[in-house]
Amino acid sequence: MSGALPVLKPADYASNQDVRWCPGCGNYSILAQMKKVLAALQVPREKLVFISGIGCSSRFPYYMQAYGIHGIHGRAPAFATGLKATRPDLQVWVITGDGDGLSIGGNHLMHCIRRNIDVNIILFNNRIYGLTKGQYSPTSRLGAVTKSSPAGSIDNPLHPLSIAIGCEATFVARSIDTNIKHFGEVLQRAADHRGTSFIEVYQNCVVFNDGAFDYATDRDHKADTTLELEHGKPLIFGKNRDKGIRLRGLDPEIVELGAGVSERDLLCHDEQAPEPSLAYLLSRMRYPEFPEPIGVFRTVDRPRYEVELNNQIEAARAKKGRGNLEALFQTGDSWTVS
Repeated sequence: MSGALPVLKPADYASNQDVRWCPGCGNYSILAQMKKVLAALQVPREKLVFISGIGCSSRFPYYMQAYGIHGIHGRAPAFATGLKATRPDLQVWVITGDGDGLSIGGNHLMHCIRRNIDVNIILFNNRIYGLTKGQYSPTSRLGAVTKSSPAGSIDNPLHPLSIAIGCEATFVARSIDTNIKHFGEVLQRAADHRGTSFIEVYQNCVVFNDGAFDYATDRDHKADTTLELEHGKPLIFGKNRDKGIRLRGLDPEIVELGAGVSERDLLCHDEQAPEPSLAYLLSRMRYPEFPEPIGVFRTVDRPRYEVELNNQIEAARAKKGRGNLEALFQTGDSWTVS
């Protein structure tokens, strides 16, 4: 058909820059899935912006054939908020890590989420500072022996999904760098969501924290150590699909199906529940006490910051006109400084 736009392929979203991550880094998988999803959605490259802070993950904008901002440490959510508020037609992705997003950037991340501005935040969680060579991070486990905690970390770790849900995030999900089909599906759902999408990705750092998520990626054990969430279905897991999660009072417990326990006794996942308590409970389930949930924890619809902001601006213009900056400067008392 004459004048038809070309069909974009994953390779069309790749820049001409050499990818400079360590061989075997989980970031390669995340980058590949991002390009595949954008091609599936046929997002025009001129409508895409990737914004990052500081860290290994924050090299991401260089590798995408789109607009990009390599910002300052922890401030990517602030850049993204300003951009989306003034250019709501753009699809904006924030690329951050457990250090960049939850340490120096924790305050900015929190306010971006609570405002529900229509941006997609991907937090690469490898439980270590990789770019600065192996210090413990806000998500490192208690007792983690690193270059900056040789006697073991004594800091209680932060849990990204619990923070996001506590900030009233309207879309919250988790995936794993090696689970490429699952991660691609989560990315696509995040892109389709209107409001802040927050995805935590378990990502392996092969140099400074190799194997941190082996329990969730090992082919022989992951069926027993992870739980894939499906909306409207009971929480069942295990290699033989014979274990589940039910509530005992307000606490989850693992039960085996059979011997008087059926699927009807299990907790059923409702990702659309207006009240975030169930999503928060799931975010607190952690290995080895529980299988760790992956998938979409919560997706709800709420007013979006950029829409409400621009509605207020238009209402003010309708009432008072577009305004005059020069007149504003001359309003009120003024002084001549000699």
